[in-house]
Amino acid sequence: MVLTRPVGTRSTETTEKKGAGSRRRDPRGAALRLALMAVPLAFFGIFFAYPVAAIVARGLRADGHWQFGRIPEVVSDPAVLDILWFTGWQAAASTTLTLAIALPGAYVFARFAFPGKGLLRAVVTVPFVLPTVVVGSAFLALLGRGGLLDELWGVRLDTSVWAILLAHVFFNYAVVVRTVGGLWAQLDPRQEEAARMLGASRLGAWRRVTLPALAPAVAAAALMVFLFTFTSFGVVQILGGPRYATLEVAIYRETAQLLDLPTAAVLTLVQFAAVGGVLALHAWTVRRRESALRLVDPARTARRPQGPAQWTLLGSVLAVAALLIVTPLAVLVERSLNGPDGYGFTYYRALQSAADSGGTFFVAPLEAVGNSLRYAVVATVIALVVGGLAAAALTRRAGRLVRGFDALLMLPLGTSAVTVGFGFLIALDEPPLDLRASWILVPLAQALVGVPFVVRTMLPVLRAVDHRLREAAAVLGASPLRVWREVDLPLVGRALAVAAGFAFAVSLGEFGATVFIARPDHPTLPVAVARFLGRAGELSYGQAMALSTILMLVCAASLVALERIRTDRSGEF
Repeated sequence: MVLTRPVGTRSTETTEKKGAGSRRRDPRGAALRLALMAVPLAFFGIFFAYPVAAIVARGLRADGHWQFGRIPEVVSDPAVLDILWFTGWQAAASTTLTLAIALPGAYVFARFAFPGKGLLRAVVTVPFVLPTVVVGSAFLALLGRGGLLDELWGVRLDTSVWAILLAHVFFNYAVVVRTVGGLWAQLDPRQEEAARMLGASRLGAWRRVTLPALAPAVAAAALMVFLFTFTSFGVVQILGGPRYATLEVAIYRETAQLLDLPTAAVLTLVQFAAVGGVLALHAWTVRRRESALRLVDPARTARRPQGPAQWTLLGSVLAVAALLIVTPLAVLVERSLNGPDGYGFTYYRALQSAADSGGTFFVAPLEAVGNSLRYAVVATVIALVVGGLAAAALTRRAGRLVRGFDALLMLPLGTSAVTVGFGFLIALDEPPLDLRASWILVPLAQALVGVPFVVRTMLPVLRAVDHRLREAAAVLGASPLRVWREVDLPLVGRALAVAAGFAFAVSLGEFGATVFIARPDHPTLPVAVARFLGRAGELSYGQAMALSTILMLVCAASLVALERIRTDRSGEF
């Protein structure tokens, strides 16, 4: 289905500006937007703002008095300034490197049709669900002493910035591929072809036609990558060694190791301020680039590569994915099979009896598979409902209140998981919000991280829909709900499936907050992996690798199933 602009004598820029002004003054539209914002605001107020404020207040308030003097004392500390500087520049470098490597992949997934495309798209998303401590171990096996680089060329990259940057690209490659590629697949390629027929070069047509259309999606992907790397913990802790620390690492040390809650609270506020500045910059740049686009069915845009250049590009993207994504995953599989008596399933068989091997587990670790799937499904549903309502509310650009609401939705990605986890335990322990013993606490925490992905994936597509299509439906008597159902929903179906995949993957692998609130008799897969890694011995390490491999396979199978549901009619399989 191709969406075209309605043809008429009043489709001038002046008319569009008048229409935009009338929409802003439409009281029914404003009331609908506020109604859509109600549920997301309540969700974030109760399950994010309240717990985080509780833990910060616990740190800065002692004996009934606020200790605001700790703020300038901590902020002026040279060690803290060094940590803040390193946190910011490594996040910027990681984001730039990820965009440079992943944007060609986004183009390949959007425009090319090739065997195994859906499977590969699922594989590149698997890193999202793996605990960072496991991935750090895999990268050490590749980059550290005795690793692949050390054996082949005598090169070691562990305890270096390059190891951190490569691991961040490994984790965030799928963010760019799926977020940008999702919109790219729906752009009508005939617009770029028309520019070339008018004399523009291939690069010039892409730069003048396609790149401006992709700008909101690229900015959204860059924002998510930056926030993830800005709050990086496990990767920096393992691969950076004692030389490097991010704000997230510093908050963890002050909270869990030194029990210095005042300092941790100040660092949390510093992190909030930095993230708020990034979100403000993002909102300022993106709202100047969004416009209505011609969107088509993705099945119409993907075709087999033609010519040596396209085949070379496809081969290069596959080679990068194999080297950067598949190789670390292969290391996990190899370690899970390399037992004390040679290769086999020794560690997998040992998982069945781990519950009786010293009291670390109340249930067999394999039961964590079912726990993780149940939690992830519930968290995905919550994230889709909350994020979908928020994206619908943000579809029409408005004033500062709505832009502030947009920034609020992204804050969980830039907030310490340690802060959120402790905040849940402190704040949600009294009626009517006594949820510490309830299973729903885990999916709620996971949904906090999933909602931003839903919003950032759906919003560029929703804002790309020509508003006059909605106006035409409204003139014909359709209610706002029917306009959404008949106009917007068919166009954002693909984006909704991409958002569901992201939310599910993130929920399946969430560890930072879950480790604090998951019940001992209902662990998730990442929590079970961490428990194994916390025990000494070769057997425990091998079991951790086996359970990590199971986590990887469960995620890949779930995403492949989602891809099949989404692409059954497009012929990709």
